[in-house]
Amino acid sequence: MKAHVVTLPGDGVGPEVTAAAVAVLHAVAARYGHEFSFDEQLIGGAAIDATGEPLPTASLAACKAADAVLLGAVGGPKWSDPNAKVRPEQGLLALRAALGVYANLRPLTVHPSLAALSPLKNEKLKNVDVLFVRELTGGAYFGAKTRTADTATDECKYTVMEIERVVRRAFDLARGRRRHVTSVDKANVLETSRLWRSTVQRIAADYPDVTVEHQLVDSMAMLLLTQPSRYDVVVTENLFGDILTDEAAALAGSLGLLPSASLGDGSAGLYEPIHGSAPDIAGQGVANPIGAILSAAMLLRHSLQLEAEAVAIEAAVDQVLRNGPHTRDIGGDAGTDTVRDAVLAAVEEHADAADSFFAGARACG
Repeated sequence: MKAHVVTLPGDGVGPEVTAAAVAVLHAVAARYGHEFSFDEQLIGGAAIDATGEPLPTASLAACKAADAVLLGAVGGPKWSDPNAKVRPEQGLLALRAALGVYANLRPLTVHPSLAALSPLKNEKLKNVDVLFVRELTGGAYFGAKTRTADTATDECKYTVMEIERVVRRAFDLARGRRRHVTSVDKANVLETSRLWRSTVQRIAADYPDVTVEHQLVDSMAMLLLTQPSRYDVVVTENLFGDILTDEAAALAGSLGLLPSASLGDGSAGLYEPIHGSAPDIAGQGVANPIGAILSAAMLLRHSLQLEAEAVAIEAAVDQVLRNGPHTRDIGGDAGTDTVRDAVLAAVEEHADAADSFFAGARACG
């Protein structure tokens, strides 16, 4: 198949990990007979420096025309003044809104060989397989804001439509997993959460095969660390999802391991590792590319419907996490390029094994 992908390397380690992910996509395209084209554009601090805007018009137009968007990271000390009128994160928020990607999927698994890196005891990490579904375009991040000399407000606003579409996505995803949804809110205090909970309860009636439970966000923060294996699909609003998924990343041992996909109603999506720009290690060639590479796998699965190719990347990453090499954030000393090359070699191995399997199946059939 042919597909056009826009890359937004961004700031800090973004360009390094994005390049690794693109290399893996090139290899997959060559191995499976696809034609992927790539168009690099500016976002974040790099865009501010070049154009004065965190999301230039050309970048937005290119993203809207693409089959998928692969992003690195935005931000850094150079642009960190919270009072600045133009900031890198504004580009990312504007891009999400413009693309209409309202459901942020963040899968979390704990690889057995890395369990010792987690702050939790190993027995609590067995069978941890959680898919977080975070609402991405509403809530306090997009509400009206005011500021005076001694007061400030951030409006948190949700409509039934915004809640319903992301909750339905969560229930649909749960049907392909263990059929359990945990909805996280703060319904004992917040009116938006009471609307959220009532909407979830109404939608649950359309999914009698899926079990649903409600959890307050404060207790959920504790339960994620004490009983993580009990959760399947967790759906929540924008701010709560941002906080809970960063907390949950500690279970895996490193932020550098985890991918994400931001999806709307169409096939196009925005894919990025959940880590930040890590300016302290930028340019040193030591950043962990696994989160970006797994984001590329999600791109293949959700935007291009290339399931076998996505599985090949995930199996390759699993092999590298099992046997090494590892970057220093997960106890090794390998550089970004070394890990990339190991994943590329493992992708080829798994593709060869799949070819042999299917050839044997055809001979028997």
